[in-house]
Amino acid sequence: MWCFVCGHSGRLTARITALLPSLARDFHLAMQPHQSTRHIAFIGNYLPRHCGIATFTTDICEAIAAEFPAASCIAGAINDRTEGYDYPPRVRFEIDQNDPESYLRAADFLHINNVEVISVQHEFGIYGGAAGDLLLDFLKHVKKPVIATLHTVLQCPNADQSRVMGELDRLCARFIVMAERGRQLLMDVYGVDPAKIDLIPHGVIDMPFVDSNFYKDIFDAEGKTVLLTFGLLSENKGIETAIRALPAILRENPDLVYMIVGATHPHLIAREGEIYRDSLVELAERIGVSEQVVFHNHFVTLEELKEFIGGCDVYLTPYRNVEQITSGTLAYAFGAGKAIVSTPYWHALELLDDDRGITVPFEDVEALSKAVNDLLAHPTRMTAMRKRAWKEGRKMVWPEVARRYMKSFDLARATLSLPIPATDVLAKVPEILPIPPMNLDHLYRMTDHTGIFQHAIYHIPNYHEAYCTDDNARAFILTIFHQEEHGSDAGVDRLACSYLAFLWYAFDANRRRFRNFMSHDRKWLESMGSEDSHARALWAAGTALGRSGNEGFRSLSALLFQRGLGVVRHFSSPRAWAFTLVAIHEYLRAFSGDRAVAEMRDLLVSRLMDLFRANSSDAWPWFERIATYDNAKLPHALILSGNPEAVETGLLSLSWLLEQQTSSSGNFSPIGCHGFWPEGMDKARFDQQPVEAHATISACMAAFRLTGDRAWADDARRCFDWFLGRNDLGLALYDHATGGCRDALLHDHINENQGAESTLAFHLSRAELSLHVSTTPLCS
Repeated sequence: MWCFVCGHSGRLTARITALLPSLARDFHLAMQPHQSTRHIAFIGNYLPRHCGIATFTTDICEAIAAEFPAASCIAGAINDRTEGYDYPPRVRFEIDQNDPESYLRAADFLHINNVEVISVQHEFGIYGGAAGDLLLDFLKHVKKPVIATLHTVLQCPNADQSRVMGELDRLCARFIVMAERGRQLLMDVYGVDPAKIDLIPHGVIDMPFVDSNFYKDIFDAEGKTVLLTFGLLSENKGIETAIRALPAILRENPDLVYMIVGATHPHLIAREGEIYRDSLVELAERIGVSEQVVFHNHFVTLEELKEFIGGCDVYLTPYRNVEQITSGTLAYAFGAGKAIVSTPYWHALELLDDDRGITVPFEDVEALSKAVNDLLAHPTRMTAMRKRAWKEGRKMVWPEVARRYMKSFDLARATLSLPIPATDVLAKVPEILPIPPMNLDHLYRMTDHTGIFQHAIYHIPNYHEAYCTDDNARAFILTIFHQEEHGSDAGVDRLACSYLAFLWYAFDANRRRFRNFMSHDRKWLESMGSEDSHARALWAAGTALGRSGNEGFRSLSALLFQRGLGVVRHFSSPRAWAFTLVAIHEYLRAFSGDRAVAEMRDLLVSRLMDLFRANSSDAWPWFERIATYDNAKLPHALILSGNPEAVETGLLSLSWLLEQQTSSSGNFSPIGCHGFWPEGMDKARFDQQPVEAHATISACMAAFRLTGDRAWADDARRCFDWFLGRNDLGLALYDHATGGCRDALLHDHINENQGAESTLAFHLSRAELSLHVSTTPLCS
């Protein structure tokens, strides 16, 4: 397993699962139902910009960040003015609404920040171009699944709007709408596949069901009935209809006040100043209700909004536009359990159905006044209506909405990772993939005079996690292979010296165990490393003894091998046994008469065989009840054992493993680390790691050398092509430019970090193929 940001190798987790199969099974079960997306970008207007979209983008971003604290949520804000706004830290980048290049820069920014999904708030007017079509350039350049929340769905779009919606359908993985009418329009008018539409209500504040009098003293309304409309003021709000209805309402309810809360919309201010608000003030004065109409002309905070909503008795939304598919202000009042009288725009019709509110015809003063008076005259009916609204509103509170959004995000990613026909995924992969020329640039980049760094951020060494014995052992083996293939090289010899010196320093002569993890300031982080890391160090020492012509390397490796081998008899990790058996095989290339080492080989072979007999069946010819990591190393060890029965078992289990790790398209598809593969359960498909490809290549090449059967060599080459792009996503993990290998194949993209484990897995695989390709060409 690994960390998305830094690519940490989960060696500890892997060791635990090897020793505790039941723990791995529980882990698999826990992981399967819901693997949350962790890196999310939100695109839209953002507070402190004054508009409904800005409020919504901020609220949904913060709700998801609060509900999923492990998730990284960032925002990209759309600016409608050159100077922008004083955004909070959550806003990581800004997009100039009318600058096409700004959209492309934003796409690049998301790419380098490893974002997994992008949540776009869509309203035609907030993006530049015809019907906001500059957004389309952004969507074409991002390579991540996009989920668009549609704040407007038009029944009769113009040509530009229709074109933009068609492109949104093509470029977005999913749509979110807040009303059933929006879902129906997407299908009927725009031909959107219903399977990609999620109906998720507008989020609301989680407010208790309390008496409105609790709040009224805050704004000097004690003893009065309070009507409320809030939100940015604009002509389409229809507030003049509510003001005209006041005389009739006041005749039956004289102790009443109508509060109009909110600043005038900034775009309206820029266009005509306060003409609309002034007209409302003049209207109230002209019809004699100015004492009962109270304007709060500012953009209210969330805390202020709670107080105004809490003190409201009847909420009014006399909007003029029937096609309004969502209203945040309506949703907030509804969620707080307020009695609502509204015009019948689409969102109101759905939300207030089943006697959860009252709708009246558009611009109908008499109907509006009658509806309000009837409610106030029948408090029992009004309370029942409020309760129905409040109970329904519990489904709309922000934490619940955040969970539903996350499900949509996960579904968008999962949909993109479903099995895709080879003709689609692999069409862009060349039929013949030549073995790349040797490029050790990244090896040099990752190595200092202490050893090789474990991890990288992209291709830059990450000093925070520093060094480990596992990777220095692998790196030392690579230098020995390089020397065997190319002869002595001063630069590579210097690398080898650093790696071997690290192994020597890692060995604790008193415990006869290798330590594993070391900090950047050369402090050991543990007194004793894992069994696997110890065995990998022996593998490195054995390889030097069996292959190197450098006497200094051989002499120091002999000390490590002799002093570190005996303790392995007390190990319980099957993979540690397997690594040690490979080490012994390398050692015996030079010292075949060493009886003590041969006895250790026989002991470990018998243990692996006992494990296989205890756990295998015809349907599951494997060593454990769960296939986890470095799987092919187990059959590899038996293939090298020299014991006929063990060799046969190794070939049988490797053949089965290859079959299970071959996709329907014929490419190598290793067991993923997110859940692994417990017997009788589904095999985890991701995340696929380079170490699995290397282990399988090594085992196949051992089978080829032993049997002479060319099919094994062809299998090795097929596994190697996984690095080059012939895999489940059709994406290359090897980076020709840096000489590094990316850390993992995820279900919808690759982990761009190029750590030591993955880079060494590639170069070791390449070396093992190259050592034989000159005399025995391998197919592509």
